[in-house]
Amino acid sequence: MIWRLFRLVVVNMAVWLAVSPAFAGSDLTTVRVGWASRALTAQTAPFAVAIKMGWFREEGLEVELMPLAGSADCVKNVATRAVPFALASPEPLAVARLQGLKAKTFYTAYQGNIFVIAVPANSPIEKISDLKGRTIGVPSMGSTGVPIARALVAANGLNPDTDVSIVPVGEAAQAAAMLRNKQVDALSQGDTQHAIVEIAGGIKLRLLDNRDIARFPSDGFVALEATLQANRKEAVGLARGYAMGTVFALANSEAAVRILYEVWPQTRAQGKDEASALRDDVRVLEARLQNLRLERSGAKRWGENFEANYTAYIDFLFRWGIIKEKVAARDLVTYSLIDDINRFDAEKIAMEAGAYRPK
Repeated sequence: MIWRLFRLVVVNMAVWLAVSPAFAGSDLTTVRVGWASRALTAQTAPFAVAIKMGWFREEGLEVELMPLAGSADCVKNVATRAVPFALASPEPLAVARLQGLKAKTFYTAYQGNIFVIAVPANSPIEKISDLKGRTIGVPSMGSTGVPIARALVAANGLNPDTDVSIVPVGEAAQAAAMLRNKQVDALSQGDTQHAIVEIAGGIKLRLLDNRDIARFPSDGFVALEATLQANRKEAVGLARGYAMGTVFALANSEAAVRILYEVWPQTRAQGKDEASALRDDVRVLEARLQNLRLERSGAKRWGENFEANYTAYIDFLFRWGIIKEKVAARDLVTYSLIDDINRFDAEKIAMEAGAYRPK
């Protein structure tokens, strides 16, 4: 078991090194952040903007994203201290908390739930209950797409253990190929992943009704409680830089994607001309930005963690058997950093974004 854990950390570190920006200066603190996908895509634009604009550097940070298989892996890497912070969804955090992990979300990034089940536009499947006897694809078995699919299936009168099959299909073109070849009938994944599948596979998807979960919070920055006490400054700086990057991206998504290409050139699709790559990635980013908007939950401050929304989500997950015990929302989230995180001028950043021109 120890050797297996060591090997996992080594593999993850190798992936992280492959996507790290320039080597940090001696005056900066390097902060690794777990990212719930094997690839960096347009949805990482807020990080790229904060790097490009020097906002992380102003916080004394060099932020490096560490790609992982999903939110479950993100929480595991926080638990083992392989990363101090991760952008992860509430479901694996709730499970880990019930197992004794003292970790909390200190910044809710996605105020609306990003997950939904989709089918090909010409599929006979019209509603979630029509998935009986069907196969649902997820990016990986560590993806939040798994518990979301199980909960939605159960909420619509099916048994997730016997009425459907859930299988890993990878991402982008691989997922599209399995859907096109009818190896799976539907996909349970995030908003941007659906957009990427459509672009990569030339498939038009139709989203099934997700009103049961649309109002629930999704990914946020997670850290051990001990880390938040010992490294509060780093946690605030990370979340504030990300919030500033989000404001910029909301005001000028095209500029945010252009900056993404500068910071991480590998994110630009190979084999596409610049205009096509830009068009597709703006589409992917804007799919995610809809759930980053404050109005999705009525939030007034960036990163607000509404206990009522988390409580409703926990009740939903418990009702449909995704978690075996309830966990109090106050044990999943903390408000203690929100005031400091929001000490920036959002209107000024939005104006700068609107006027931004690539050099």
